[in-house]
Amino acid sequence: MLKTIATCLAWSASLLIPSLLGANTADPSTTPFDKAQGRLRAGFAEVVEQAKLGTVGILTKSAQPDGKAFSVRGSGIYLGDGYILTARHATKGQGAGTTADPPHVSVIASTLEEAPAALVGVNHFLDVALYRISQEEVPHGLAARTFSQTEALPGERVFTVGYPLGWGPAISYGHVGNPNTFLQTVQSRLLQVDLSACSGNSGGGLFNARGEIVGLVHAIIQTETVREERRCSRFAFAVPGPLVNKIVTALKQGQPFHFSKLGLQLTSVKFENRWHMAVAQARGPARRAGFKKGDVLLSIDDRPISSASQLKTYVIEHTRPMQPVSIRILRQHKEKVLRVILGKALPSALE
Repeated sequence: MLKTIATCLAWSASLLIPSLLGANTADPSTTPFDKAQGRLRAGFAEVVEQAKLGTVGILTKSAQPDGKAFSVRGSGIYLGDGYILTARHATKGQGAGTTADPPHVSVIASTLEEAPAALVGVNHFLDVALYRISQEEVPHGLAARTFSQTEALPGERVFTVGYPLGWGPAISYGHVGNPNTFLQTVQSRLLQVDLSACSGNSGGGLFNARGEIVGLVHAIIQTETVREERRCSRFAFAVPGPLVNKIVTALKQGQPFHFSKLGLQLTSVKFENRWHMAVAQARGPARRAGFKKGDVLLSIDDRPISSASQLKTYVIEHTRPMQPVSIRILRQHKEKVLRVILGKALPSALE
């Protein structure tokens, strides 16, 4: 039984690379095809190794007076030039009781080198935080990761690297499920991923077979367990990589990134044997554009509106504040086109 949504992510206790990495390529009877497969396996193993070298742990403050003890509360990705990408909530201790973002965190590399990092900026809507290590303090051996230029597709093989339950770096493998899932913890769509996930991997990277970032680990659905403090699941969620990349680019440039606001609350209505999205309440930009309760939504910028999530994804990912959009509606059996000047979504909506 689903019990609660826990912000965290990803762990495989076995740390096993998929079985296709386990074949014996040293057998003299192997065919040219076998040898080619062996090279592919070796190549993938290197991809995983580089992803591991590009992953860091986000440290908690030491509970010991001498500072010799440490624990890991989250994961992060090294983007090069000192930049560390992580989930915003992963930088905060449990029960912190504040929404303030730590101006400094300490990170630890897989080589066990520790380094301080200063806050560059955050984005509340996507739960993203960007920190930076000074060039002279960047741990040796960190391998910079890059974003994929394409979206993760349903069924695509992916893996994640992180620090589940404060231990790692651990590696977990799986597949992308539904790439258009929504939770109340962020405003954008999320990738639902079928892989082992545990508390402590928030902020870790979701990588494709080329080792490119296709998502930022965000949350799991927690199921009933005897040891509730150890949150693990095989139902994980990640913020899509292309969206995160936009935020990172803006934060590096010192510019805030704002999402568009339409101002519609929707409900479902049945019309001509089909269910459609209709207006339940219009506020802000939508109210000023003339929307009324009961208006049936047909299309936005000539793209059919099939669901509330599809409309929300279009507004978030394909528009900017102050951009005009045209929405075709059905009102009292007559079609009408309303032109909306989109507003700016405020971070306080999630605080």
